[in-house]
Amino acid sequence: MSKFITKIFVITLLFFTTSSLLLAQDKAAPAADKPKADHSYKPLTLKLNEDGSKYVRFITWHQFWLTHTANNPGTLDIEGKEAKTSTDFALRRSRFLIMAQVSPRFLILTHWGINNQSFINGGASAGSNVSSSGASNAGKRPQMYIHDAWAEFAVVPDKLYLGTGLHYWNGISRLASQSTLNFMTLDAPIVNWATIEATDQFARQFGIYAKGQLGRLDYRIAANKPFANGAAPTAVTSPNAVQILNENWAALGYLDWMFWDKESNKLPFFVGSHLGAKKVFNLGAGFYYHPNSTGSRTIEGTDTTFNKHNTLLLGVDAFLDMPINKDKGTCLSIYSGFYNYDYGPGYLRNIGILNLHTNTNPTAASLAGGGNAQPTLGTGIISYTQIGYGLPKFKNGTQMMPYVTTTFKKFERLNDPSVQFDFGLNYFVTGHNAKVTLQYSTRPIYTPAGDLDSSKGEFILQTHIFL
Repeated sequence: MSKFITKIFVITLLFFTTSSLLLAQDKAAPAADKPKADHSYKPLTLKLNEDGSKYVRFITWHQFWLTHTANNPGTLDIEGKEAKTSTDFALRRSRFLIMAQVSPRFLILTHWGINNQSFINGGASAGSNVSSSGASNAGKRPQMYIHDAWAEFAVVPDKLYLGTGLHYWNGISRLASQSTLNFMTLDAPIVNWATIEATDQFARQFGIYAKGQLGRLDYRIAANKPFANGAAPTAVTSPNAVQILNENWAALGYLDWMFWDKESNKLPFFVGSHLGAKKVFNLGAGFYYHPNSTGSRTIEGTDTTFNKHNTLLLGVDAFLDMPINKDKGTCLSIYSGFYNYDYGPGYLRNIGILNLHTNTNPTAASLAGGGNAQPTLGTGIISYTQIGYGLPKFKNGTQMMPYVTTTFKKFERLNDPSVQFDFGLNYFVTGHNAKVTLQYSTRPIYTPAGDLDSSKGEFILQTHIFL
């Protein structure tokens, strides 16, 4: 089965490559009575005045995945049988965004949708969504929820804006506010969203933010009230730090120096790659601080002591994105970030994107559990680098971009560090508006004792369209 699926991915890749080459070589002139089709992208915008300075902008997008995963050791499927591999169709993201510039001073944005719906998850939990026959419907009817809901006031245009709400003006790094519309890679490495679904709502928190540009300096700072999530302090028994319930505010910020072309900060979403449309070189640094947000318990004989710990997350990064040959459309994109995360002693989170199977056979289990879960966030250091090169455009305007990423993680809780890779190929039909991406990703496998044991892989084929 695994070899069959692999062949399907290879055939799919060859299909897109061959189709593009054939179209590029087609020199036949269009019929005189048939106008040439216009495939250019035009934003969905409703003008509220004649010059368009007041407007409502609509954006919608879908990202659909076909995945084939070599599961972690001991993984069990929904029938309780050993599942060495899993194959699935899934919605990674399905979103809708409305932004209104109602006056030169005010902007309002609302963004909602779903994430990570597969045949087995994405909806209600199995226990609360069971049919009269006893069958679980956990994959059906996922709850639509708000991603962003914030309003902004221009105090000093370009230099200072203040906003409030459920927002995405994050600290730590560029990737912490990465747009999901224009990844250079298939997706984010997840290490960039350091509080993902722990004390935030898919990388968003309630708060007050300030942002602007002072010459070459782009800045964003915020004071947030993170979501309450975790254990009651009295219930903590682990010597390793875990999330605890608290009402403490968090402070965060990110500073970005733009050496070449300036990037827009109209919205918080950083572009993954401009595909040669801009010449960008930026250096950035950021932080996230949430006091007394985790806890642990030390035991010495009959004495136990509860300890509170601060979460302090730091990041520095560099982003280079530039055209190489404008006539041919070639371009280069490089991002590299270094993260120093401190959630408290021994803190560790295992995460698996669109993880189908979390149940395991205890006699053959990995530290992260079943499916594609892996140690993703924790106290320690992480470095992440991605490099992509846009090949010459075909005559029909489509383009290929191969890329590679590498992630190094060294967590305090684990005995060994890990290195993992992504190898991918983008096929841009109409830039980031319509593209197909094929990626193979590796991930480390740790024993329950925290020793690095082996590596597993996953194929992902994505179709992505946004308008």
